[in-house]
Amino acid sequence: MKNILIFAPLVFAHSATQFVPLIKAMAAFVLFCGLSGAGYLLNDVIDREGDRLHRVKANRPVAAGLLAPRTALRTSLALYVVSLLLSFALGSRFGWAALAFALVHVTYSLTLKNVVILDLFVVAAGYVLRVVAGAVAIPVPISNWLLITAMLLSLFLALSKRSLEIRVLQEDAEGHRKTLAEYNPYLLDQMTAVITSARLVAYTLYTRSPETMLKMHTAKLVYTVPFVLYGIFRYLYLVHIREGYHTLERVLITDKPMIINLALYCLALLLILYA
Repeated sequence: MKNILIFAPLVFAHSATQFVPLIKAMAAFVLFCGLSGAGYLLNDVIDREGDRLHRVKANRPVAAGLLAPRTALRTSLALYVVSLLLSFALGSRFGWAALAFALVHVTYSLTLKNVVILDLFVVAAGYVLRVVAGAVAIPVPISNWLLITAMLLSLFLALSKRSLEIRVLQEDAEGHRKTLAEYNPYLLDQMTAVITSARLVAYTLYTRSPETMLKMHTAKLVYTVPFVLYGIFRYLYLVHIREGYHTLERVLITDKPMIINLALYCLALLLILYA
């Protein structure tokens, strides 16, 4: 689900109807799925003891004892090697973006996830690199506003993830992840409020930017702002009010209002940019 961000530059660059950019974006998506899978296998092996304290993550194959750690590590290494080689074959700039993504995953799993606040930025970097990789794979120039919006969205999701873990795990939070002892709901809520406001402003400014309107040949992109605002509020509602473990991936395949809102956003985007 996270790798769908790779297609964002394709859509916003008016290239979704062009055969070659579309094929390249799809290839980039598949390769990043390989890299993501490799990263998750490595992380699941390292976190297997902590994951067993989590009511959802305890069902992961390594934590549940269904997949041997040695097998997971071998598969992770194979996926990294094959995916990176094919990434450089797709294009040198895309290859470097893929390598940066892999390094971010590995360093996060090994050390950086235990460094308070920096762990949020490292998680966010993974999302931003997906957008960058989608742009260099086609290739198209990437808007600074789009990059800023992606960064703020990434931080918003990282903060929400930490907030979820604290609420779900409660007294077991520190045993699951060391940095959770450094956070509390009030701090995370304050940081989320700042990021949420900044993200909404950044996206609105992106839609009204002269550069964007010139490139898109329309000033109507601003009409997608209500869908973005609803998506933010709905996700915060699910995280803070509704019971359950609502990661973004689970929300996008289980929560009907969010699915409908996303579909309407995509429809509005396609009509504005392509119709």
